[in-house]
Amino acid sequence: MDLTRSTVFVPGATSGIGLALALRLQARGSTVIVGGRRTALLDEIVAAHPGIDAVRIDTADPESIEAARREVLDRHPDLDVVVAMAGIMQAEDWTSSDFLATAERTVTTNLLGPIRLAAAFLPHLRARAASGTGAAFVTVSSGLAHVPLAVTPTYNATKAAIHRLSEGIRLQLEPAGVQVIEIVPPAVRTALMPGQEDNPIAMPLDAFGDEVVDLLATRPDAHEILVEGVKLLRFAETSGAYDATVARLNATDRHATHPNATHPHAG
Repeated sequence: MDLTRSTVFVPGATSGIGLALALRLQARGSTVIVGGRRTALLDEIVAAHPGIDAVRIDTADPESIEAARREVLDRHPDLDVVVAMAGIMQAEDWTSSDFLATAERTVTTNLLGPIRLAAAFLPHLRARAASGTGAAFVTVSSGLAHVPLAVTPTYNATKAAIHRLSEGIRLQLEPAGVQVIEIVPPAVRTALMPGQEDNPIAMPLDAFGDEVVDLLATRPDAHEILVEGVKLLRFAETSGAYDATVARLNATDRHATHPNATHPHAG
């Protein structure tokens, strides 16, 4: 993945870490297409950042993914990187009887969404790799794939699945020339969950975006992109600190008691 010349599609880039990454990739020299459900936000991004293209996509909707694939490849036949960024994070109470809809929505967006994106774009990425230009499929998991947050059990599970999925498809795709790169965020100050934008424990968004792009640039062959702030979670089990890390994470969590903790936010 060469940030100075890649053509990158980032579904889930109308805000938060998706937009932060998209802007930094463009600044490094990549051609960037942002994707999202809200056309008004896409229009604002295009107007504010000349050179960025935008395509509407709802990664929870297979027909929307297929329509976006046609539109992106029609306008950018040299696409060589797809970043499966879109996601939601919602609180659940499994001691009640009303968690199922939230759990199903989370699985659809966070797990089926990236799988469907892969199915839509991998034929093109494999063809790019076969032509000798190289290609990459980028997944986005979470530190919570490795240490659970009590209030978001299905989110934790989907991100653990993305981590293992990334490792599995890497074994199949990298011999064919398609990189599989997993970005592993810690808590970042975004609107992913209520109260997270001003959470002093979460990593500032700009700092996260800068560190991720620096790692992508300096470690082009990396399998995982790990900012320093996520390593405590990522390696908690192998370091022998798992139980203490689980306790510390959940003792400092503000989402469990936030009055709007069940409201959805796109990632």
